[in-house]
Amino acid sequence: GKKHDGRSTENAAPTVLDQIIGTGNGLQTIFPLVKHYGQGGDTQERRITRPILGSVIVSVNGTAAVGWILGEGGNIVFNIAPANGAIVKAGFRFDVPVRFAEDQIEVNRATFGAGEMPSVPLIEIKEAL
Repeated sequence: GKKHDGRSTENAAPTVLDQIIGTGNGLQTIFPLVKHYGQGGDTQERRITRPILGSVIVSVNGTAAVGWILGEGGNIVFNIAPANGAIVKAGFRFDVPVRFAEDQIEVNRATFGAGEMPSVPLIEIKEAL
């Protein structure tokens, strides 16, 4: 399954400046989408493998980028490598792959008839890259 709630920035529409996904070296054309959490030394980086089509926007040195496509597994693929030292950023929405935490869900007829549903714990699936 999937949970559809991820975005590159909290509580706002994605912008081209949301997340640094890499620095150009004049040769590299593929930049995986990532999202950073936390501040300073406590920063965690999460690889984004399931961006939502049409939501991804990219910039190079703060200017909206052209000449790129969204490749497999959340990779931004440029036609021409960004220049050495160029900062590549992206904004996006994404799905999170999940599975059920339990094999069975207990539902009794009375609560089901009343339109109640038990909470369903989900666990994120870490995809191989």
